[in-house]
Amino acid sequence: MRKRMMITLAALVAFVAGIGMVKFVQIKAAMAQGASWQPPPEAVTTVVAHVEHWSSSLSAIGSVVAVHGVTVSADLPGIVESIDFESGHGVNAGDVLVRLDTSQERAQLAAAEAQRELTRLNLERGRQLLEKQVIAQAEYDRIAAEAKQAEAGAGEIRAAIERKRIRAPFAGILGIRQVNLGQYLTAGDPVVPLQSMDPIYVNFALPQQDVSSLRIGAAVRVTADGIETARSEGRITAINSVVDEATRNVQVQATFRNPAGQLRPGMFVQVKASFGRGDSVIALPASAVSYAPYGNSVFVVSEMKSPNGKTYRGVQQRFVKLGAGRGDQVSVLSGLQPGEEVVTSGVFKLRSGAAVLVNNSILPSNNPAPKPEDS
Repeated sequence: MRKRMMITLAALVAFVAGIGMVKFVQIKAAMAQGASWQPPPEAVTTVVAHVEHWSSSLSAIGSVVAVHGVTVSADLPGIVESIDFESGHGVNAGDVLVRLDTSQERAQLAAAEAQRELTRLNLERGRQLLEKQVIAQAEYDRIAAEAKQAEAGAGEIRAAIERKRIRAPFAGILGIRQVNLGQYLTAGDPVVPLQSMDPIYVNFALPQQDVSSLRIGAAVRVTADGIETARSEGRITAINSVVDEATRNVQVQATFRNPAGQLRPGMFVQVKASFGRGDSVIALPASAVSYAPYGNSVFVVSEMKSPNGKTYRGVQQRFVKLGAGRGDQVSVLSGLQPGEEVVTSGVFKLRSGAAVLVNNSILPSNNPAPKPEDS
């Protein structure tokens, strides 16, 4: 009985030892396989970094202002007798726009001219009598003064008649008329807007720290949304000598040629003022940058080796210093070399050493001057 128990115990120990050995071999093989396993490569898009020259410029929002712009108004009260212009048409300086009724002034002018003629005749007679010493010098002086008063009275009435012809003070484009035939106008009532369209001003504001970079004569470019042809280049002609205490901005004025009248007073425009010689930067799509509080980085694609010695295409995280942006692009000032391949999409799922599969069939937007319809 004892011998049988010893044989059974030995067999049990041998069985347990065999099972343990088999499991040990299996676990060791699994550990070796796990150490050599790599996750599948991530699909990404890439771009090759290259140097671009970005001109130094400042962007701002501007408003178009006419060099000469007024609302033509009535100088004297009166009833509108005729309207000699069409809304929206061009006029020359001095063109008659509106004529007010002057029947009363013309009658007064006739009486004044008759009085002037009488005083002229009296003056001529007085001169003859003075030569014959029939009248005193004082009497002749009184007659001469009356003649001058009569002449001045007639001239005053003629001036009033002329002032009831409302004229264009300068050449320009008329707006929509604001008077009708037979309407009674008081002094100062508006008649029609008049704007000088060529040349034209664009006013914009820049922070005080940027104004030192500008100079008179610097090139300025404007674009207007919704008008494809409204793209023009002008020159800075004035920089305000006063800084606005509320905003700490300085008003800048640029002058543009506007022969086609595409820029109209009151328009909102986007202004880009150029200065300096610009900088050489590496431009990347903004989607290539991984933004983080501790620093911005990009992922550079290169040939890498796995622990088992196999070569694969992987990425390395590279911290970079960013500069100004332009459209869909951002400039890299340091941390990246020209010719390096940079991941432009899918950066959120990468880490240093991760394998990647480059597929550039669909690339992210990389337009330096995108339009609203591109978004």
